[in-house]
Amino acid sequence: MAKNENRVYVTMKCTECGNQLRPTVKNKKNTTERLEIKKYCPKCRKTVTVKEAK
Repeated sequence: MAKNENRVYVTMKCTECGNQLRPTVKNKKNTTERLEIKKYCPKCRKTVTVKEAK
């Protein structure tokens, strides 16, 4: 079995309302910069760009 030492949980934060979304897993070896993807925000009720929180 392979160990997932490179995988970490990161919390995503909505860029429009600041709502923190559920944690997402990212590979810290392949993506060293902050993650920025589009996800559905239940507070805004639309798909928005979310960024990795500190």
